[in-house]
Amino acid sequence: MKTAEQWFSEYAVSHQHPANKLIHWFAVPVIYITVLGLLWQIPMPFAGFAEQGINWALLLVLPALVFYFLLSFSIGLGMTIFTAAAVTLLRALEQQSVLQIWQWSLLVFVVMWVFQFVGHKIEGKKPSFFQDLAFLLIGPAWLLGFILKRLHIRY
Repeated sequence: MKTAEQWFSEYAVSHQHPANKLIHWFAVPVIYITVLGLLWQIPMPFAGFAEQGINWALLLVLPALVFYFLLSFSIGLGMTIFTAAAVTLLRALEQQSVLQIWQWSLLVFVVMWVFQFVGHKIEGKKPSFFQDLAFLLIGPAWLLGFILKRLHIRY
């Protein structure tokens, strides 16, 4: 398995332009949240899971978190904290929103991907996930890597 530094170096190749980087700073975390939101209300086949507040988003994010922990403990912990914040936001939206979570998520997901593609048009390079779908998971970790470095936390 590649190290976090190897993944980040490869990801950085198509993320050099300041405008593209800026777009990624707001679009990537929002896309992460909206993917959870798109999975949030898919009915669970087992009534017991739904009664316990377990949904597809919570189940399917677990392998992603394992991937992050395999990259490094600090990235795994950071992504777990971010995921917990995303889940808290989705639970709040579930109670307050006029739209269903999946409707809100779909709308925001599409808008954020439009921004992402605009950023890559400015960059002049295709998004990394065209090369390897794993880069869809690397984007949020890449941003977290900058935050960890700023806080002088090794990954």
